[in-house]
Amino acid sequence: MVTRISSGSPFEATIGYSRAVVDGDMVYVSGTTGYDYSRMVMPDDVGEQTRNALHTIAKALEEAGSALQDVLRVRYYMSDLAHYDAIVPVLGDVFGAIRPAATMVVCGLVRPEMKIEIEVTARRGAGSE
Repeated sequence: MVTRISSGSPFEATIGYSRAVVDGDMVYVSGTTGYDYSRMVMPDDVGEQTRNALHTIAKALEEAGSALQDVLRVRYYMSDLAHYDAIVPVLGDVFGAIRPAATMVVCGLVRPEMKIEIEVTARRGAGSE
């Protein structure tokens, strides 16, 4: 059975996607930017955007019966290589002990205020193995 999870972001309904899709024990979390969805505010600081994105991802994983510790794959999309030094410590704090397979790409994002987008794939229970 497939379950679709929404974070309440207006982008999900407008574009037509789910924040996460659960299929069996697999959890696929869509690309997530740094908006604070409770206030629909995008901070200027890329470190704060990274923390916000990871918070949104963690909430989606929790709703799926999973957690950040279960992440097997992560993809980072950043709008400028100059953001790298501000992003890395935040990512290390979250994923340093988990060490999922990872890819980082420098590319254009949909809106100019977006500096990072993060996408993860998790398997429920993977972090406890």
